[in-house]
Amino acid sequence: MRSKENKTKRPSTFSMVLRQLFFGARANKEEYDVENERYDSPSVLAVKAFFRKPTAVIALIVLILMLLVSFVGPIFMPIDLSYTEVLHQNLAPGLNMMSLPSQMKEDPRSISSMGSFSLGVDSNGDIYTWGQYQCFDEAKNVLNIPQEVQDANIVMAAAGTDHCVAIGDDGTVYAWGEYDNAQYGRDGRLLGEYPQPDELIDGKIDVDNIAQLICGDQMTAILMKDGTLYAWGNAMAKCLNLDSIYRGIHRDDLQIAKVAMTNVALLALTKDGQFYTGSNSQYKLYKGVDIQEYIGSRKVVDIAATSDSVALLLDDSEIITMGKCTDVVTVPQGDKAVSVNAGTRHFTAVLESGKVLSWGNNALGQAEVPDALAQEGGVDQIYSTGFQNYAYKDGEFVDSWGLKGYLMGTDNLGRDLFARIVNGGRMTMTIGAVAVIVAAIIGIIVGCISGYFGGWVDLLLMRVTEVFSAIPFLPFALVLSAVLQGSSLKEDVRIFIIMIILGLLSWTGLATMIRGQILAEREKEFVLAAKAMGVKESRIAFKHILPNVMSVVIVSLTLSFATCMLTESSLSYLGFGVKLPRPTWGNMLDGCLNSVVIQNYWWRWLFPSLFLAITVICINIIGDTLRDVLDPKSSQEK
Repeated sequence: MRSKENKTKRPSTFSMVLRQLFFGARANKEEYDVENERYDSPSVLAVKAFFRKPTAVIALIVLILMLLVSFVGPIFMPIDLSYTEVLHQNLAPGLNMMSLPSQMKEDPRSISSMGSFSLGVDSNGDIYTWGQYQCFDEAKNVLNIPQEVQDANIVMAAAGTDHCVAIGDDGTVYAWGEYDNAQYGRDGRLLGEYPQPDELIDGKIDVDNIAQLICGDQMTAILMKDGTLYAWGNAMAKCLNLDSIYRGIHRDDLQIAKVAMTNVALLALTKDGQFYTGSNSQYKLYKGVDIQEYIGSRKVVDIAATSDSVALLLDDSEIITMGKCTDVVTVPQGDKAVSVNAGTRHFTAVLESGKVLSWGNNALGQAEVPDALAQEGGVDQIYSTGFQNYAYKDGEFVDSWGLKGYLMGTDNLGRDLFARIVNGGRMTMTIGAVAVIVAAIIGIIVGCISGYFGGWVDLLLMRVTEVFSAIPFLPFALVLSAVLQGSSLKEDVRIFIIMIILGLLSWTGLATMIRGQILAEREKEFVLAAKAMGVKESRIAFKHILPNVMSVVIVSLTLSFATCMLTESSLSYLGFGVKLPRPTWGNMLDGCLNSVVIQNYWWRWLFPSLFLAITVICINIIGDTLRDVLDPKSSQEK
């Protein structure tokens, strides 16, 4: 390619002749400079030609982004293979779980949640829901607030995992959402041993006498200031100690001041500062000692419960955590905890200085307190909901933290689909890359030897190649993978063997193509010159001839990479590749093999297939473009 840089304008031929006759050659040299010509190497020409194709450039950029997402993304988005979240199963894409309505940012009456949605009541008695909830029956969808509730002046409300309860200023108790397990009303008592009391369905409740309203997992409790307790719902499976709590209430020495719910127990704080568990034995020991003996003469001043743990705040500001969460919480010296709150998996405490402490499960960021709230005087009220927290100071909203939602939704086990796609891409691409490397090594060696030496060597190697190419690829890969599944090999070893199998079954096409190229190159003069100089045959084949056909090899390997990715995904999709819970794009699609998922949970199959399709298409576009620009006979690039 001739460069037009440093090129001066030539004088006309007639002018050159006249000047030569009268002034000699020197005058012509002074008139113009000899043209400086610059020639680019074939590789530079190929690069320039590649970047002149917009489609190829876009494909390259997209592929680089996919590689960054798949190999750098897991560093910032690691996943726990054992993690599941039953309350977030099959949630649609969205980032609205922490979208607090503007009306709730000034002096709210309550904010409540135990699942994937939240329920709030503002200072005017209006009620709001936000977040995600998966429900195919609109009559049971908790996000659909009944019109009668919207028209009422609500004084307090609470949300469970699948139902909501609200109380109007006239004492009417409203409820909506799921009711099959006696969450409310008289219908659908599949497991409910304790249905909602008739007086709370047909009658009114004394609003001024209500001390507390809480909802849990298929359970509801209303505690009155005089110690009366109403509790109903699925007590057969969710609140196993309810009978004993009721019996304790009727004892003269037990007056309940506050209650809290886990998934299997109702726990109480008495007015004289005692912790009462009824027949539940799970929360009677702390550090191997009876809880009452550990507390001694101290008093419990506050109580809160997650789905599987309970926290007690003592009058000396010690915080005791029992259950699945056993974190030791240390209140800074000179400060004092004034209240403790709980979400579904975490706790928060407000200190006398206005600081906030948080502990427990932090898988979704619900226990990561913002730095600004660590300052003294920052907060005086915390609403800890399912997986979010809302901080207030003097009735004004300050900040929130926790789970905003899922960019690409969740799967059937409540796992973040985007995080699994990011981590699954690394596995899919790694398997494809290793398989291509194995195929390249075998294909180059066999193709070079067969093409250069010819004769009986060529005959033997080509017959072996034909045998391998005659093997039905996918069925044979399925059989080998099935054999591996029945073995006692570790997961990592089995995955590595799958990579090798893909490589061992993918080299035949490359070997045949290289053989043909070598046959053409070995007849050229530079090969004859090398032989005349006494260069070793192996060096001629691999050092002199092979570099001349590497452009074809690169194109073939690029296309083979996409093919191996598709093969791995096919194996995983059919259940013979990498096994769950370790994600790949293929086995994520394997979990969508039923009509219910395809029709109702579109995000579960759409996003993994999009990532796989886009990556493979980009690789193929890049490979096709390389084939064009590296072909010296291409008329487009002459």
